[in-house]
Amino acid sequence: MSSASLPDRVLAFLNALRPAPLNVDGRERLRVVLGAGLGVLLAGLLSRALMGPLGPWLVAPLGASAVLVFGVPASPLAQPWAVIGGNTVSALVGIACLHALPLPPLALAAVAVALAIAAMFALRCLHPPGGAAGLLMVLTATQDWHVALMPVALNSLLLVLAGMAYNSATGRRYPHAQRAPAPAPATGATVVPPRFGDAELDAVLARYNQVLDVPRDDLAGLLHEAELLSYRNRLGRLCCADIMSTPVVTAEFGTPLAEAWALLQQHRIKALPVVDRVQRIVGIVTRADFMRAAEAEQREGLAGRLQTLLRPSPATHSTKPEVVGQIMSRQVRVASADRAIAELVPLFSATGHHHIPIVGEQARLVGILTQSDLVKALSHDH
Repeated sequence: MSSASLPDRVLAFLNALRPAPLNVDGRERLRVVLGAGLGVLLAGLLSRALMGPLGPWLVAPLGASAVLVFGVPASPLAQPWAVIGGNTVSALVGIACLHALPLPPLALAAVAVALAIAAMFALRCLHPPGGAAGLLMVLTATQDWHVALMPVALNSLLLVLAGMAYNSATGRRYPHAQRAPAPAPATGATVVPPRFGDAELDAVLARYNQVLDVPRDDLAGLLHEAELLSYRNRLGRLCCADIMSTPVVTAEFGTPLAEAWALLQQHRIKALPVVDRVQRIVGIVTRADFMRAAEAEQREGLAGRLQTLLRPSPATHSTKPEVVGQIMSRQVRVASADRAIAELVPLFSATGHHHIPIVGEQARLVGILTQSDLVKALSHDH
């Protein structure tokens, strides 16, 4: 049992009820306020022009819809189908309850709201003001089916159109369609440091099993940004020279393929920077380069093709590659020795890079940064 006194427990309970601060600046608040006001005004004026001065031409749930459309335009609950479908379907449910259920007013109101929510779930248009639309039909004893279309559907449509124009003009994406996930790294590429992928995020959301008022792609983007910021904070004072591997096993343009392959095997490495006589990078050769070159050999089995590739040709002219320069990759991403490690994290984590040569003065090779080096840096406090 907790040793805290009753007043302390009461105070802790009251503190838990305090609203969390909104991390939006004054400019964003003004944007939302003006947008909601203009949206409701536009919807009201156009609805009145289309429907005439008589009758209800503006419904109260539209005010709540405006909060979502202009305040949280990225929310799944604020998307056009959620607004139009949620309000209209819920109004229809409320009217249907009045026609079909001989219940006392209080019970009828509760049933209308509950069934409206169930319908919105089923039609994938969950919209909080929709519950108010269904309740409004019951409280005002509205039995005319046309009310669900005019003004409810009309108001909702006009508000959505105003939201599209205003949000786009003020730098907010609306409608907020889900963006396709980024393509996976190439086969064999290792993600370092380990970052969650689509499958992991979907599994966590399924376990959470609650309606989340944040679009999935925004949630993934925010988590990735927080992850990268964490890396920068942890690695902020480190530069490439602090963690790079030295000395570097290298090859030259004219190094025979068999010799280069032997270096890869002997040192258990995946790549050899190719340098000139003054140690400037001219290319890089990897195990994958050897495999691609071996694929071109007309021979059964990869092992046999690789042996044929590595075997020096006895003739003065050869139809197959003989030296590193003939199979190396000439486009090499390098980094300077004084570059911050945090800046290179995305290269390893998102693009499938395994190794980045590090250059010093006069662009000469001084080391190589590997995924293993980065993992070691992340696993230690500095």
